[in-house]
Amino acid sequence: MATPPSPGRFTRFIRQASNEGKLVVQPRMGFGTVDQMRAGLKAVSKVSAATVGTITVDSYTRVNDHASALLALEKGEDLNGFPLVAHGAAVTRQMLAGIAGDDFPVQVRHGSALPGELFAGLMTAGIDATEGGPVSYCLPYSRVPLSQAVAAWAECCEMLARISEPVHLESFGGCMLGQLCPPSLLIALSILEGLFFREHGLHDISVSYAQQTNPQQDIEAISALRALANYWLGDANWHSVLYTYMGVYPRSRLGAYRLLEASARLAAHSGTERLIVKTVAEASRIPSITENVHALEFAASVAERETVIEPARIPDSGIYEEAQAIITHTLTLGSDVGSALIRAFELGNLDVPFCLHQDNANRCRAQVDGRGWLTWVNPGGVPIPHARSMTENQQRLTARGLIEMLSYNERRYDREELAGSEVWRLG
Repeated sequence: MATPPSPGRFTRFIRQASNEGKLVVQPRMGFGTVDQMRAGLKAVSKVSAATVGTITVDSYTRVNDHASALLALEKGEDLNGFPLVAHGAAVTRQMLAGIAGDDFPVQVRHGSALPGELFAGLMTAGIDATEGGPVSYCLPYSRVPLSQAVAAWAECCEMLARISEPVHLESFGGCMLGQLCPPSLLIALSILEGLFFREHGLHDISVSYAQQTNPQQDIEAISALRALANYWLGDANWHSVLYTYMGVYPRSRLGAYRLLEASARLAAHSGTERLIVKTVAEASRIPSITENVHALEFAASVAERETVIEPARIPDSGIYEEAQAIITHTLTLGSDVGSALIRAFELGNLDVPFCLHQDNANRCRAQVDGRGWLTWVNPGGVPIPHARSMTENQQRLTARGLIEMLSYNERRYDREELAGSEVWRLG
């Protein structure tokens, strides 16, 4: 297998932290004004941990409505993120001056199915990394046809590939809809998006996985993700990123910290290099700078203590085999990864449960079982082993059952005792 080209600044930082035994922690932070955003980045850069900065864009920028973003700025209205295109690349570059650098790289997070204007802006501003993908930022967040998103993301990847200093691109494929998507499908989508990035000239890549509802299953899933990334993306500079639970969040302060603690422990035990954290405010509002800082410090401290403990035993419920089967089959459906993705969704061979996008079959179903494992109930047309036997035992899903599954972690972490937890250290 060919040796990857020299890594860019973002990947160099991640590798250095990993070599020092540190988990990189990162917020999901974005503010509308330059002063707010700069203050947030500066605060994160001073956290006593290995951190990278985040600029999360606003909802207008996500859908390329830059005129509305600019009007909101002129009127002094609050925005739920940083309107990078409306502010302009020169203003963004100036905002980052003296903060972003080799010891504090910055990533733009966005959610756009058609990110061409945003990518042009972040490149001109000298930003180190971004994320998303042709599937993961199309199906959950837009009505854009998948074929149009695939074409747009191909152009954007090639745009990034032309830069001499590599820009890092992270697949959001491991986070589809946040919850109720079986681990093997999350893994397959993340690897397939990584292959898409690689096919269009990018060598700095990360693959993702969102914490689900059972830590043993998550350990197995991340192990499978990393093994498959090494198999399929071994000629690229890659690392794995874990998201603290993306679904319905605990409402209590202690419950929120317990869930964040569990994700930090999961990251430490699984060898994950980077963790996207969430805060105590996730269930109700956009978190403050202070709340982001506290979450980063807490997660880093938990992970630091966990690294001295013997790694957890990795279960084997077949997640690797399922994900490999999905990837392998998908790649037979087209002459390139993009066309294969489009065809796989047309056939229902890739299918995201409960996703209402017009290009998604929405025939497969999953459940959270009594152990908290997220399992297939009916895989529909998704080509996984033993699919036929699963459909024979499927049960009718009710609205009440769906709500109970969606609120599983909220209920669990809000009610659990604090025995064995690091939360007591919060005072």
